[in-house]
Amino acid sequence: MIPRAVSAAALGLDGAVPAGDRIAVGGIGIGSRGTYVLGCFLGEPDVRFIAVCDIKAARRTAVKDMTDKRYGNKDCAMYRDFRDLLAREDIDAVLIATGPNWHATASAYAAKAGKDVYCEKPCTKNIAQSLALAEVFRRTGRVYQAGTQRRNLPHFAFACELARTGKLGKLLAVHAQPAGLATAMSGWAEAQPLPDKEVVDWDMYLGPAAWRPFNQRHLDGFNFEKGGGLVGGGVLEWGSHCVDLCQWAANADNTAPVEYNPPVNGRVIARYADGVKLVIRDDGWLPLGSCPVRFEGEAGWVEAGDNGKLVLSSPELLAGRKVAEIGGYPATFHVRDFLNCVKSRRQPLTNAEAACYSHIACHAANIAIFLNRKLAYDPAKNEFIGDEQANRLRSEAMREPWRI
Repeated sequence: MIPRAVSAAALGLDGAVPAGDRIAVGGIGIGSRGTYVLGCFLGEPDVRFIAVCDIKAARRTAVKDMTDKRYGNKDCAMYRDFRDLLAREDIDAVLIATGPNWHATASAYAAKAGKDVYCEKPCTKNIAQSLALAEVFRRTGRVYQAGTQRRNLPHFAFACELARTGKLGKLLAVHAQPAGLATAMSGWAEAQPLPDKEVVDWDMYLGPAAWRPFNQRHLDGFNFEKGGGLVGGGVLEWGSHCVDLCQWAANADNTAPVEYNPPVNGRVIARYADGVKLVIRDDGWLPLGSCPVRFEGEAGWVEAGDNGKLVLSSPELLAGRKVAEIGGYPATFHVRDFLNCVKSRRQPLTNAEAACYSHIACHAANIAIFLNRKLAYDPAKNEFIGDEQANRLRSEAMREPWRI
């Protein structure tokens, strides 16, 4: 028998990661944001990206070309139906960066297929989906990381640590910035000629969402079907990054506020069971870049934003520590946290449970905005107290045959 030649890279020589230690990754719905996050995955030496699925042929081809160029081969497979990608036994994990309509459903299918998941946000369309997402990952034991990457940036993490560990004294309030407080419906656009399924699979694009005729505005609209019959507004979209950090700072990764007030003077104020306030506001922030948060306690406060800097009520809060200033909210650290957890089987910082309750907080705030009234919420029963209309907005029907 003639022995086969084995490459140095396969053996882990010359600094390469041995083939057996690499994580095989597939991508589902890789548009502009997904392409950026995919670049973070491709930059990790222990990742091998081997397959892409997208309902748009142009995107499938673009991602294949990008990946094949990276690896110097033609190996990246292309799929139109994500179930075909998930059926591959050689894929360990998937990057899901579809439109928000698909995030929870595709994540659940992936978990049931035995894949770990890194999913962009908003992760769910409503409260019911948030709970189902946490349950499916709890039941399957798969690793889940929501794309709220700021938890893995040093200055945001340090600000949350000050709040979580009592360095600010008794915590009084956590502040999150949305991108406006409006809510809206997805709407219904006039019918346009339906593209060939191999070019754009409109039926698969709609997936679990209510049927409507093809229209380019819906196809290219990032806000399509973002939540609970409500588009979701800034609280769910950009604001969920900030609310997620507030949840972490308030030690509330397994719960949500119990009270939500409608907007007053451009602010939504919610309250946790322990009395801590969650203030969702667009005004009054220090000039620290996008996605600012502020945490206030009886002994001090801290504010942080996307420019990588911290402002503290007292320099003593630093306690001699130097916190790295990394601006621009890169996802590389968050992706690395996910990959480490795929190997170790521990929970990432923004695991399915944390994502569940941060999204519940956003959905509940949106419902209070939409109904324009104060709501009481029971996180143990996961229902609004004494408000039938609000409870109906916790979920929505899913189009056949899709289920979570």
